[in-house]
Amino acid sequence: MNIGEIARRAGVSRSTVSYVLSGKRTVSEPTRARIQAVIDELDYRPNATARALRVGRTHTLGLVIPPATQRLTDMQLGFVASVVEAAARADLDVLLSPSGGDHDRSFERIVTTRRVDGVILMEIRLEDDRVSRLRQTGLPFVTIGRTADPSGMSWVDVDYAGLIANCVGHLADLGHRHIALVNRSAELVAAGYGPGHRAQAGFSAALAERGLTGVDVCCGDDAAAGEACVEQLLSAHPDVTAIATVNEAALPGIQRALDAAGVVVPRDFSVTGVAARHWAEDFRPALTAADLPMLEMGADAVALLLENIAAPSTPPRHRLYRPPVSLRASTGPAPRR
Repeated sequence: MNIGEIARRAGVSRSTVSYVLSGKRTVSEPTRARIQAVIDELDYRPNATARALRVGRTHTLGLVIPPATQRLTDMQLGFVASVVEAAARADLDVLLSPSGGDHDRSFERIVTTRRVDGVILMEIRLEDDRVSRLRQTGLPFVTIGRTADPSGMSWVDVDYAGLIANCVGHLADLGHRHIALVNRSAELVAAGYGPGHRAQAGFSAALAERGLTGVDVCCGDDAAAGEACVEQLLSAHPDVTAIATVNEAALPGIQRALDAAGVVVPRDFSVTGVAARHWAEDFRPALTAADLPMLEMGADAVALLLENIAAPSTPPRHRLYRPPVSLRASTGPAPRR
């Protein structure tokens, strides 16, 4: 079924049917109603790509996610959900596309075809080839995260360096002198993953400023890795009395390792970090943390992208989130050793 058959049955020209479908020109109400009746009778659904070529819009956003072979973390799923929800409020569809590993062809299809009006890119590296490719194509895009030099692009991100520094400062005020940073996985940090590197920088700067000693350890994004990481940390660094972390997926394992070692939080050991609110509230006792505003970040990313699509010449904008450290029950005075 095509526009020509609809035009024949409705007794109008193909261009008139096209105007009704695209809304580019006004069509009289009787004619529009007659065409719509034929469309409903035939259950016609215009091809998205063909429609995009006619009206210049697909009303679909691309969301580039980590490879499908990897289990998405709760934080990543939160960003996906927030983008989809914000797009739905704007009556837009979202096309998910994995990138990295064996999925580069999927990403290339997203950026070189007319399937989407713009792209939101997640999990940004300091040097990110995907960002360079999007710049080349001229397709509007926004990143959740930012490269080492994010000038000339629109992005939303969390101030991981500043937030981890605030967490270390809070621990220092409580008398802790030996602190550990539980970072993201070694693979991500080696690949130049922005949050991991910025957390390291903020941790090192805060230690130097407050005259503290510390250890920076990488940890896989799951509970088992968190448990193994803290077991090794307690064994190799018995002077450490507190942890700051940006690895919320490891938190259940961190808790299990401390419980197994007979360490009572916060009497014997303090834990803090950057995490989504529900992760912080599920920790026992509730985690002192800078709460990640995932819903707000996804909505802002969609809003920035829609601005870029509607007015490509608009200067790029960005937003860096600095949520306060919410004081809960997982931090306390440093224990006497």
